[in-house]
Amino acid sequence: MTSDEQVKASHRNTPTSEEFRAFIASGWADRGTTPVPRAEVADHAARRRAALSQQYPGERLVVPAGGLKVRSNDTDYPFRPHTAFAYLTGLGADSEPDSVLVLDPAPDGGHEAVLFFRPLAPRDSEEFFADSRFGEFWVGPRPSIEDLESRLGISARHIDAMPDVLAKNAGPTPIRVVRAADGGLAELVDRIRAQADPAASVPDQHEADEALARHLSGMRIVKDEWEIGEMRRAIAATHQGFEAIIAGLPEAVRKGRGERWVEGLFGLYARHEGNGVGYESICASGDHANTIHWTKNTGPVRAGDLILVDAGVEVDSLYTADITRTLPVTGRFSAPQRKIYEAVLEAQQAGMAAVKPGNRFSDIHAAANRVIAARLHEWGLLPDGVTLDQTLDPENGGWHRRWMVHGTSHHLGMDVHDCQMLLRQDYMDGELRPGMILTVEPALYFKADDLLAPAEFRGIGVRIEDNVLVTEDGYENLSSAMPRTPDDVEAWIARVQSGRAA
Repeated sequence: MTSDEQVKASHRNTPTSEEFRAFIASGWADRGTTPVPRAEVADHAARRRAALSQQYPGERLVVPAGGLKVRSNDTDYPFRPHTAFAYLTGLGADSEPDSVLVLDPAPDGGHEAVLFFRPLAPRDSEEFFADSRFGEFWVGPRPSIEDLESRLGISARHIDAMPDVLAKNAGPTPIRVVRAADGGLAELVDRIRAQADPAASVPDQHEADEALARHLSGMRIVKDEWEIGEMRRAIAATHQGFEAIIAGLPEAVRKGRGERWVEGLFGLYARHEGNGVGYESICASGDHANTIHWTKNTGPVRAGDLILVDAGVEVDSLYTADITRTLPVTGRFSAPQRKIYEAVLEAQQAGMAAVKPGNRFSDIHAAANRVIAARLHEWGLLPDGVTLDQTLDPENGGWHRRWMVHGTSHHLGMDVHDCQMLLRQDYMDGELRPGMILTVEPALYFKADDLLAPAEFRGIGVRIEDNVLVTEDGYENLSSAMPRTPDDVEAWIARVQSGRAA
């Protein structure tokens, strides 16, 4: 319905004779009628929809999956549904493009959830054999309406029926849509609202849409046990990917353009163990580690350098890990590398110690940031006369941030930067609660051309990042199985490269 339009090649012909159509539609085995088992996530998704329903009584809520995006000419990017859609339906990597979840107000209160999508086409349709974007011959079968109803415990209908449902009683029934998920559908909702009430304030309607998006973002901030289990799976898969990187470091050095080799190794495990990478992997060797989001990965991996790898596996439910390890390419830290690494590790430990219920989210950064500032002050890198308290002054300080300009933490879940729609008072100033999952990732970056850094530090970048669950009395480091101390990292590299079991 709202996928990007592809270029259609005029030089390609599709067989159109009635004889061919009859032939290709015949001679197929029966598809079978065995009901699809109910998915484990179905009950969790139903509870999420019920909680959302309570917040918006009497309103029609429209949550699109989004459509296909053209990569080039007649090829699309891999489809990933909008996170709000995945969260409320339980559909992850197997979501169908252009699907839409509608929560329609029920006469007796609450909402009826209906999933609109393009179901499996019959074999006597032209789509079956001729549609290279959606046809079964080309991309495989889609689920039937009965399949999705059985799997998710939710009503399902053909996407063609959706516009009439959205327009029904549109005057007395307020409509909200997750605008960012599907611009075309948002425009349809705007037209329906305008026809139902031409005098209504469009800015107010759009603000109501944004409020829905913020609420859906905030719903994910505390994870239930099923979600925590998915995060553990993503982290375990990411651990495997990092060990594949470690095993392949000598080959990455030998081959040249080794950052791409490292990226490819991790991508192999991400696709095998899950849906793929949760974000573009950062495989930054040498001075590239000082570019915070180095995703070009075009450089060599050289003996004696560090390689900073920031990567995470996204499992099929779309929950993703986000872990960084900074590894000595040849297995041993030099003295300057170790000195910087130990400072960053100390900062990370201070940040983790601040993770406990009742503290504010911003306390994590404050704790790690103080350690970073203290080490830089101790090393004499701050301007003459600047004290530790002065550089930590939030209004007039900040000299230490030359060497770590980013924050220390973010929420993590179905999006690598989860719950990003929340306002500052609910995110940065929000109180930590059990069930939240977040990162702790301080760093130090000394660019090769930084004349204010000691010569022996230049070209060294270190970041350490773990995924942390807030518990009733503190935190659990979900990625603790991946070594962090410099001695343990060296032992880890030696063990993996020798082929010894953990």
